[in-house]
Amino acid sequence: MEGLAILLIFMTVIIIGVPISWGIGLVTIISLWMCDARMTILPTKMITGINSFTYLCIPFFVLAADIMSRGGITKRILEFCDALVGHIRGGLAHANVLASALFGGISGAANADAVGLGAIEIEMMTSQGYDKEYSASVTAASAVLSPIIPPSNILIIYAVAAGNVSVSAMFLGGIIPALILSGGMLALNYYFAVKRNYPKREQFVGWRAVLKTGWRTLPALFMPVIILGGIVGGIFTATESSVVAGVYAIIISAFGLRNLKWRDLYQSFANAAKMTSVVMTIIAMAAAMGWGITAMQLPQKISAWCLAFAHDSNSFLLIVFLLLLAIGMLMDVAPAILIVVPILLPAAAAFGVDMLRFGLIVSITLTIGLITPPVGMLLFTTSTVAKIDLSRMYRAILPYAVLELICALVITFVEPVTVFLPRLLGY
Repeated sequence: MEGLAILLIFMTVIIIGVPISWGIGLVTIISLWMCDARMTILPTKMITGINSFTYLCIPFFVLAADIMSRGGITKRILEFCDALVGHIRGGLAHANVLASALFGGISGAANADAVGLGAIEIEMMTSQGYDKEYSASVTAASAVLSPIIPPSNILIIYAVAAGNVSVSAMFLGGIIPALILSGGMLALNYYFAVKRNYPKREQFVGWRAVLKTGWRTLPALFMPVIILGGIVGGIFTATESSVVAGVYAIIISAFGLRNLKWRDLYQSFANAAKMTSVVMTIIAMAAAMGWGITAMQLPQKISAWCLAFAHDSNSFLLIVFLLLLAIGMLMDVAPAILIVVPILLPAAAAFGVDMLRFGLIVSITLTIGLITPPVGMLLFTTSTVAKIDLSRMYRAILPYAVLELICALVITFVEPVTVFLPRLLGY
């Protein structure tokens, strides 16, 4: 009963619009009160929750993404993708997906993708004859790729929350699922383009033009190569790679592209500090909440419930999939991971589910929840960028949401999809 009361209170405060960190804090205080714990333990658990060397990745990756965006890389990515696939039916929709995949290697955040690339993508698509709601839905659906493609803040957060999972392995494990989702969206784009007779460029611009735009975009394309190559090659750790990414972004934007001024650099540092403070506050609150719900033995009760209804690992994963999808509709991925992982890990371990595989299932399913009607938080962001009513997006996004849910089920139940590449490279 205590667990149900906590859940109802938390859902209520989220639905009525209370900021997520305040909502988590309220539930934390209530849980501490229910288990007769002293309130003085709250600041201790908050500080302990963020006292992790691995979390240093977050501000540096956020900084690198902001600097690259201010350096003019965002538009160059879209121009390169358009030159590459613009001659195919529905070319700008394909370019939208490819640009999100490439931008994901810089930003690692779905909302950053929807805001940073979204405005440019939607304007380009609508000016070429695409419906605005369709343009917005493709933008929202493709933004899901950003948190899955490394570097990814949510994969870092899961690795720390789980305690015994390598960040590098999580980065590598996200590559094949991202390719599956990208391929599915490209196929669906082509289907709608043919059905609705969406435009395409009359002819291929030629490999010289592709190479020219590719050369202008090369600094952005090279960043994920540096990060993954350095990690896999043992040159630096995943945490150290974030510093390398930040320094690389400054050098390329300021001296290579010469589009970054001192004022821009100051703004990038300020934005990175603001974003990091928001994320770390949520992490700190969630750590305290995790202690409170553990003291109430909620994880053990949830595990017992799962063991009672699930007969094997597949039935357990199906229950988890449905649960995560519902949670993903209501809240952002990072706090959701911090809340559900401590609760579900004991049950996952009891069913022998690999922790790396489980982490990718959790991260991907929660992310897809962001575009799942009727609540999906990313739909609100994208409809604001596109300046259309949310109701117009629901019908357009539905085929993409169904497609990504099918892909998520494949990722969930076909184990090699998530673990093959990390295991191949020794993780």
